[in-house]
Amino acid sequence: MVKRLEIAAIEGIPEIVPGDDLAGLIFDACEAEYPLQQGDVLVVSQKVVSKAENRIVKVDPDDPLSHKPLVVSEAKRVLRRRGDLIITETKHGFICANAGIDRSNVAPDVAALLPEDSDRSARRIRDAVTHRVGAPVAVIVADTFGRPWRRGVTDIALGCAGILPILDLRGTPDALGRIMHVTEVCIVDELAGAAELIRGKSTGVAVAVVRGVDPQWFGPGSVAEDVVRHHDGDLFR
Repeated sequence: MVKRLEIAAIEGIPEIVPGDDLAGLIFDACEAEYPLQQGDVLVVSQKVVSKAENRIVKVDPDDPLSHKPLVVSEAKRVLRRRGDLIITETKHGFICANAGIDRSNVAPDVAALLPEDSDRSARRIRDAVTHRVGAPVAVIVADTFGRPWRRGVTDIALGCAGILPILDLRGTPDALGRIMHVTEVCIVDELAGAAELIRGKSTGVAVAVVRGVDPQWFGPGSVAEDVVRHHDGDLFR
């Protein structure tokens, strides 16, 4: 049996504004382009979630740094500063630049904040879409993050619903029969990164569907609780 994943970009989602029924718009676009099936995983851009939840604020369109005062208010703590760059820990536990505040793919006079609770956002979309499909699907809310020891950015999961965030392989044998002691695979980050390859950074495509995910990966879980490394296990802070 050939193992494969299929990833489809969903292009028919209109510009999102606060108060929109994001789940309904996603479902309608999928119905027209790539009808959802049981076991599909929807990877949804954080940006459209923030827009729908009115997590946008006005900024000066002529000042590229006018969003900087928001960074401190959105951060749990500031970890590093270098020039205009501020590395923060958000209240969600994410370590990222500028508390995740972003001005890309939004109007020039606004900045987008991270959702208050991306796991909750994912659950809302999952519940609404599952109801319409009549079969369970999973949802990942994804955003672009840098990595401290590697160049380039990739998408990671900020929230998830209906899928196990971590595949725990500790105590299981590897291909040669050796027992693995530390291996935990962050499934939701890998799926977010894979979906980003087809969504792109500047195409305006906010949603992708991943089909063919192992059914054993489905279940409850939380990015905030299960993926974010807590301070007592952090060697660098």
